[in-house]
Amino acid sequence: MKITYKQLLTCVCTLCLLTSCDKGFDEMNVNPIALTGVEPSFQLNTAILNSTPGYGNLSYETTIVKQMITPFSGQGSAANFNQDNRTVSNGNWVNYYQSVIKELTDVLAKTKDDPTRTNLYNMARIWRAYSFMVLADTYGDIPYTQAGKSYLEGVVAPVYDTQEAVYSDILSELDAASAGLDAAKTKVASDILYDGDVVKWKRLGYSILLRAAMRLSKVNPTKAAEYVGKAVAGGLMQSNDDNAIIRHTASFTNPVGSQLNGGQSAFFYLAEDFVTYLSKNNDPRLASIAVRYVGATSGAQQVESRANRTPAVQIGAPLGYDNTTISSAVTASKLASLWDYSQLDKTRMAALLAPSFLVTYAQTQLLLAEAAFRKWTTGDAATLYANGIRSHMRQLATYGTSTAVAETAITTYVTANPLTAGKELEHINTQYWVASFLMGPETWANFRRSGFPILTPNPYPGSDLKTEPFIRRLTYTDAELNVNKINVQQAISRQGPNLLDTRIWWDKK
Repeated sequence: MKITYKQLLTCVCTLCLLTSCDKGFDEMNVNPIALTGVEPSFQLNTAILNSTPGYGNLSYETTIVKQMITPFSGQGSAANFNQDNRTVSNGNWVNYYQSVIKELTDVLAKTKDDPTRTNLYNMARIWRAYSFMVLADTYGDIPYTQAGKSYLEGVVAPVYDTQEAVYSDILSELDAASAGLDAAKTKVASDILYDGDVVKWKRLGYSILLRAAMRLSKVNPTKAAEYVGKAVAGGLMQSNDDNAIIRHTASFTNPVGSQLNGGQSAFFYLAEDFVTYLSKNNDPRLASIAVRYVGATSGAQQVESRANRTPAVQIGAPLGYDNTTISSAVTASKLASLWDYSQLDKTRMAALLAPSFLVTYAQTQLLLAEAAFRKWTTGDAATLYANGIRSHMRQLATYGTSTAVAETAITTYVTANPLTAGKELEHINTQYWVASFLMGPETWANFRRSGFPILTPNPYPGSDLKTEPFIRRLTYTDAELNVNKINVQQAISRQGPNLLDTRIWWDKK
């Protein structure tokens, strides 16, 4: 990326400005001037960059799975209190439909019939499938077949497809697009992920296919096994060198890091469940993730002179409290204040230039371990499980030398934590929980699919949850309910109430 990255980010940022003025779902692709002359490879890069998990995923996805928490109420009230706050929960909907899907739809229209751009076309298909997975996993039934076609086909009120139909097509698209990539054809040199390396893109496509197939493990295991086989046969990620990663620069900083380093860090803390799990298991990753500003009694006192990154002193914040009621927990933990709890280190993993991971080799190895355990593919589940742990620990070095885990520590941990007979699914998916930290949509999706790790529900009183202990989906946006009322109501009548409790298609008990 050394040659093109800065120039590429400049083009992408300009493109983001061109598209940021769109406010409603009904405005997707309605500007006949802004995008028609834009180079489609830059549009693909814009879509990828805008897929980076943002600050909003801390409020819902990462909090639901009890990895981070804010005890503060107000505009940020969300999963911390199990509340339906659509000004926060609409983030994925707005970002993906107003930017990502729009860009990708335009790329596909421009490249579909151009034989010199077959690789770009198939790369866009892969990322489109990835993007629709995030949307379907978040909301359930969604606009799919007609999405992003306002300008191209005049569709301003798209129908909603069932999540089952969406997933069926996603599986087919990933399989076909990955197979369609051809190293002998024109390289997309400006590609922000792999510099146009078709082999790496093919591995990415099949690794996403494995992820999509595993979503069906409860609702359609036969089809899941079929597509696991296709993914394995096609060729999965082979090492951390294949990770789909965004390396941020001063022109496009880490979205989470930008907020935490911009005055928001005092509001967010590592959750008790996450810190306790890492601490009890002597997990060396805790030293890479956490910092505690010992004795701080306000956000202003969270300064480097108080910083302690030693695993033994880390204390996660419990869920079930607000910034007033948490005082009892603070006293019980013998802390100076709520500002004394452990945090995600904004100078390392949440730094302004910290990379963002989208799909990783570690995740792929752990999913493959589960598939092997289920007899859906060959391979030794225990070996794949260990590979997944090692790979994630080694992945942390990407953030810098201060987060790197020593090989001796990795070996010690893996040796002490083998895959245990009778607890294979729990162990594999709990490690997936750790390996997907800061990839909120994926962490939450796999938690719902697998049921692991075993977590205690958030006990905060006044919850909007009535029938479920955990949030199962996010609700459709108020804007969508207004501008596309007939179609969204049809989806609600088919899927179930537009509530946080409603389970989506693949999320079966």
